[in-house]
Amino acid sequence: MNTGILGGGSWGISLAVLLEGNGHKITLWEFNSSDAAMLREKREHATKLPGIRIPETIEITNDIAAAVENTDVVLVVVPAQTVRATAKKLVSSVSEDRLRKVSAWIVASKGIEHGTGCLIADILEQEIPGASESKVVVLSGPSHAEEVSRGIPTAVVAASEDQELATLVQKEFSTQTFRVYTNNDVTGVELAASVKNVIAVAAGICDGLGFGDNTKGAILTRGIVEMIRLGKKLGADEQTFFGLAGFGDLITTCMSRHSRNRRIGELIGSGLSLEDALGKMTMVAEGVETTRALYEMARQHNVEMPITTEVYRALFEGKSPKEAARDLMTREHKHEFKGSRA
Repeated sequence: MNTGILGGGSWGISLAVLLEGNGHKITLWEFNSSDAAMLREKREHATKLPGIRIPETIEITNDIAAAVENTDVVLVVVPAQTVRATAKKLVSSVSEDRLRKVSAWIVASKGIEHGTGCLIADILEQEIPGASESKVVVLSGPSHAEEVSRGIPTAVVAASEDQELATLVQKEFSTQTFRVYTNNDVTGVELAASVKNVIAVAAGICDGLGFGDNTKGAILTRGIVEMIRLGKKLGADEQTFFGLAGFGDLITTCMSRHSRNRRIGELIGSGLSLEDALGKMTMVAEGVETTRALYEMARQHNVEMPITTEVYRALFEGKSPKEAARDLMTREHKHEFKGSRA
């Protein structure tokens, strides 16, 4: 299968290596021309994925049109806040006829667009001719690139409204160390992938403050509640949030040393400003801008999301992390489940 991958970061490279091993002919697009040249020459990203060799059979390009030329499927693996600009660039560079011939658009990015509240699948459907609901698949789950690229056993979910397409992705992506389940709840899977990044920032703030396992357990559990509240409001299946895209990815992102979102929270909790914390990051922490978008979405839909709210205030309003934690703990006392499973 001819596969184009938009995004030459750690996750894009990991998926390229995985699919090349499954017999795919891969073209990997990197938007930064100097980074693309470096990857072609060194066949490794020493900063993001040290020690992972990019096979010579993978074509690496800075020409976005080349990434979709004669491709059957296209993976979108660019940062969430750049998806729309990438889609517009693609549309301006490639004929509509060629875009309509792509049989599947696979979303491997995670996040909510700030300013519109759009999920990634929504953006593709709005911007790319032929990227209809029946052609979009969302690939998500607990899947750090650092581990997938090294063949560490991983399980994810492929969600599409078209079960046959989800099953095709399951078949084409599965290996002895990368297991794919199918799902038809696209909204739920995308929401879970986005909200868990914000909860991971909260978990990191707790780490930075020196809190313990009790606190982390509470954050994860109540974080799932926030996912479910918003998900139900937007028509998602509650069951999705207890699966790989929900609780599975939440556990991984909140606990892992690889997690950029947990790390940015840890830096904030230790006393750094957002600007200084971002300056210490070598890769994008999607949870930062997703926090802004999620906070706006919760207000728009009148959904109570107290952890999200306090993370937003700590990141963007200068609220002390200690004060944010205190305000969460001293909220009005409530029954855990009364009136709703969330």
